[in-house]
Amino acid sequence: MSCRKRQKTSPDKTSDDFFDSLPDDLVLSILCKLSSTATSPSDFISVLITCKRLNSLGLHSLVLSKASHKTFSVKAKNWCDSLHRFLKHCADAGNIEACYTLGMIRFYCLQNRGSGASLMAKAAMNSHAPALYSLAVIQFNGSGGTKNDKDLRAGVALCARAAFLGHIDALRELGHCLQDGYGVKLNVTEGRRFLVQANARELAAVLSAGNTKRPWLTWSHHPVTHPRLRSGCPLMSDYGCNVPAPDAHPASQFMSEWFDIRGGFPGPDMRLCSHSGCGRPETRRHEFRRCSVCGLVNYCSRACQALDWKFRHKAECATVERWLDDDGEGVAGENDGGGDDGDSSIV
Repeated sequence: MSCRKRQKTSPDKTSDDFFDSLPDDLVLSILCKLSSTATSPSDFISVLITCKRLNSLGLHSLVLSKASHKTFSVKAKNWCDSLHRFLKHCADAGNIEACYTLGMIRFYCLQNRGSGASLMAKAAMNSHAPALYSLAVIQFNGSGGTKNDKDLRAGVALCARAAFLGHIDALRELGHCLQDGYGVKLNVTEGRRFLVQANARELAAVLSAGNTKRPWLTWSHHPVTHPRLRSGCPLMSDYGCNVPAPDAHPASQFMSEWFDIRGGFPGPDMRLCSHSGCGRPETRRHEFRRCSVCGLVNYCSRACQALDWKFRHKAECATVERWLDDDGEGVAGENDGGGDDGDSSIV
C-alpha cells in the first residue's frame, strides 16, 4: 500500500506533470503560432478552456497581439459584453486586426463614431491597408457627420496609401477617382492602369490561395448575375473567365449580419451598401451614391459600385424617370449622378 501510494504521488509520472514542467516561454511561443494561424474563433477558444494554465497564458498580451483576423470572425447574433471585452483586450495588446475589426463595429454598428475612428486610425498608423481604405471611405462620404464634412483630398490620400500596400478595393477606388477626376486631377490613363492592376492582384490572390477543390479558371459564356452565387470574380467574368471570389473580411461579415438581424436597415430612411461583400451602412440619409439609371441601389464607394455592376446590377438595372421617397416627393442622393460629385453606374 505504501509503495502504491508513493507511486501515485511521485512527480514526473503523469502527462500533467510533464506539461507543468514546460517553461512558460515555450508554451507562449506555441500559443503565438496557434493564434496567428487560427482559422476560426473556436481554434483559439478551445485552447483557452483546456486548463487554467493555458487560459492564463493564452490571454497573454504577446499571444493576443499575434491573433489572425479569422480569430475575430464572431457572429453578430453572439455579440455580448464578453466578446466586446475580448476584442478590446486584443486591441490593447497591439493587435491591429482587432483594432480594425472593433473600430468598424463601434463606428458603424454601435454608433460610437469617435472611438471607432480612433481604433481604425491606430490600425492605419501601423500600415493596415483595410483600415486605411475604410478611413478613405469615411472621408469620401463624410460618414458620421454632415455632407460638409467630406474631405475628398484626404480620402484620395488614404486610398493611395492603401493602394500602395496592395489593397485591391483601394486600387479600384483610386482608379475610378482618377478616371472621374473625383478629389484628384483627372487622369484617365493612370486610372485605367490602377484598374488593370486591381484585376491582376485579384487573380494573383486566387492563385496564391491554392484552391484545389475546383479549377481556379473556368470558361463561362454568361457572367454570374446573382450576388449569392460566389462562383466567379465579377471583373474577370467580362472576359468569359470565372475565378473564385475572395471572402469578405470578418468586419464586413459582422456588419452584414448585424443589420440583417435588425431588418436590413441601419435606421430610418437609411440603407446599406448594395454590394453584398461590403456591409457598410449609411450614417445619415442619402449619404451613399445611387445608381443614376434606376435609383434602386446604393453604394458607399466607386469600388463597390463597379463591382456590384459587373457582379449583379448590370442584369437588373432598368431606367426610371425619377426616384420617390415615402411621401411621393422626388429624392436624389448626395452622390447621385448628373454632377461633379457623382456619376452613373460604372459600365
